[in-house]
Amino acid sequence: MSSSHLPPTGSIKVVKPTKAAKLVEHIADDTENPDVATERLLIALDIDGTIILEDESMSPGVIEAIEHAHRAGHEVMLATGRSWEGTRGIMRVLEIAPEYVVCSNGAVILKRRGGDLAEELQYERFHVETFDPTDVLTVLRENLPQARYMVELADGRRLYTEEMHDWNLANARRVPFAELSAQPVCRVVAVSPDESQEEFGHIVAGMGLTQVSYAIGWSAWLDIAPEGVDKSTALDRVRGWLDIDPAHVLVIGDGRNDVGMFQWALRNGGRAVAMAQGPQEVRDAAGELTSSVSDGGVAAVLRGL
Repeated sequence: MSSSHLPPTGSIKVVKPTKAAKLVEHIADDTENPDVATERLLIALDIDGTIILEDESMSPGVIEAIEHAHRAGHEVMLATGRSWEGTRGIMRVLEIAPEYVVCSNGAVILKRRGGDLAEELQYERFHVETFDPTDVLTVLRENLPQARYMVELADGRRLYTEEMHDWNLANARRVPFAELSAQPVCRVVAVSPDESQEEFGHIVAGMGLTQVSYAIGWSAWLDIAPEGVDKSTALDRVRGWLDIDPAHVLVIGDGRNDVGMFQWALRNGGRAVAMAQGPQEVRDAAGELTSSVSDGGVAAVLRGL
């Protein structure tokens, strides 16, 4: 950045608003200038409650802010609990085509193999973690007999017992409960509309689930992945494949399933940012806090790069 734009180090200079605006423009121009050296960041964004609102509309300014981050040379990708079927449309709206996408809370990593934003993007299921869901489904059924269940198979197909209005059922098929455990899965979802979040949390805590990783969502929603697998394990693989320094990572999220990637980023000297509307334990796990999804929290962080 040209030193003519800034006052001497350690000094304070008060300027008029018009000049302050020009200073911000200069900083933004230098940030996006390919001739100005910047450290390339791996930026991993959660989807629900982070870049989109409950009605599926985008958080204010997020599309433009992601474009800004790209121009500055950073790699922006998604790390979500959603399946690929529920993620691909979001990527098209954001106009991004990252090398990798983390889905299903880290159990599935997709790799781009072709296409661009002018045509259909082509991704392959590059790395998939699975487990035998028989025991966990048995425990869940005993404790949550009225819950609705879904599993994701290794090839991306999904099986479910009953429809939920907010489930994306593309590439999904309704089956009897017994069929859910007929083959290895990369994800189990249980939703119990009859329980409050607090009641649901107590029930799940008393189940003694072992040999799996799990996170409770905003409502009575339980997401189960293979043991030791979460967004952080997948992102660490991606970081290695992209040859990005562990300290050059920025992750942003709002839910309990983001805590693992927060801890991973901070442990390696990176940045972890929580959305203001997230649960207290999620905010406590992050190193930084931004404004809520409705107030454009992600855009504020990315614009500051």
